[in-house]
Amino acid sequence: MTRPGRTRERAMAQRKQAAVTSSVSAAAIAVIGLAGLLGSYRINLTPSEPLGLWQIVPLDRSPGVDDLVFICPPDTAAMHEARARGYLRSGLCPGHLAPLIKSVVAVAGQRVEIANEVTVDGRLVRASTVAEKDGEGRPLTRFSGGVVPGGEVFLHSAFAGSFDSRYFGPVPTSGILGLAREVLTYAP
Repeated sequence: MTRPGRTRERAMAQRKQAAVTSSVSAAAIAVIGLAGLLGSYRINLTPSEPLGLWQIVPLDRSPGVDDLVFICPPDTAAMHEARARGYLRSGLCPGHLAPLIKSVVAVAGQRVEIANEVTVDGRLVRASTVAEKDGEGRPLTRFSGGVVPGGEVFLHSAFAGSFDSRYFGPVPTSGILGLAREVLTYAP
């Protein structure tokens, strides 16, 4: 038999827990909303780069090798297929895709070769093993390689499961929103 005092204590504890959960949720939503309103901030929820709050810093020059950038993927059938497979998220870029955070590893005029790993002008790109299949066993099409055209960049992430230029090739620099700077992040 349960005593009335214990039932009341349990009910109070549950209400307190619900209030704390609601407060934490409201704070998280407020931070995300504020970041969105400020425009130059984004929340990264993908494992390609540390999770958390990032700032988009204006890029007042041409993108260069080793720049970490926010970039809108091009609005192509291949990107929509990638979205359907779950490689990309929905967002505010053309085609309703979310911006990517990737490192530039090659710029216009550089030669990219794709084998088991990626090389740029004969130099191996760190952590660039090319997967044959995705995490669900579906075949991945790799970029055939070649010289990066003018006005485009080749993107990479050291995260093993990253969907980057190894698979979709160079992308237009016109999609670059700016440099990516960590503000408040967590790397598991």
